[in-house]
Amino acid sequence: MKPAKIEGSELSQIAKKIQEKSEDAIGLFLFNGYRIQVSKYKLDGGDRVRILYNKRRAKGLCIVCEAKIKRVNPSSGKLYRLCDKHRTLIDKQRNKNRSQLN
Repeated sequence: MKPAKIEGSELSQIAKKIQEKSEDAIGLFLFNGYRIQVSKYKLDGGDRVRILYNKRRAKGLCIVCEAKIKRVNPSSGKLYRLCDKHRTLIDKQRNKNRSQLN
């Protein structure tokens, strides 16, 4: 992921979020040429994936490649979690695995 460029006021907001122990503070930031990485200490892989998944879903991005999602799931009214490219790839893999089981 590319670091998000932030200003001084945004840096102070991130510091407040860290003090509140909010997961919104986690990320990579670029401030005056400095790369700032905010992460939790001793976080296991599952927790990192969950945080990344939730952030990408909230922004309306594909959870695999971060592409902007335009299609809406008609049954739920929410954006799909995968872009069209990854939806087709995963559906092909799922159908292949199902056919091997039968």
